[in-house]
Amino acid sequence: MQRGFGAIVAIIILVILASISAALVRLGTTQQATSTQDILSARAWQTARAGNEWGLYQVLGPAASCAPLTTLDLRATTGFSVTVSCSARTFNEGETTPGVPLATTTYSIEAVACNSAACPDAALAATPGYIERKRIVMANTP
Repeated sequence: MQRGFGAIVAIIILVILASISAALVRLGTTQQATSTQDILSARAWQTARAGNEWGLYQVLGPAASCAPLTTLDLRATTGFSVTVSCSARTFNEGETTPGVPLATTTYSIEAVACNSAACPDAALAATPGYIERKRIVMANTP
């Protein structure tokens, strides 16, 4: 009678230890995947920022042009590409002298970075490894 009871207790202890071990392995795997996605998210954010900076240079630099859509392939260095779009609107903001309106242009530069060849990529959006970040900056010129 005692030998059967000891075997049951040993089996119960083994099942509990196996359950705890499986939970720890799952927790470690989830933590590693989350850490990897966090690092990739930071890279995507910085790539989108680089796209914004490039767009600002295009708008405020010597050429001063607002291209509607441009894709920068930075996958060789960052693993991400960025699509930069620019839109411009001109407003009258007061007057330079009485009767002469002061025209200012507001530029909106949107950069979408992702770990695909084209951003945003709707086909990959539902996959676990797809990372995408979007940044919008505004600039005014007189």
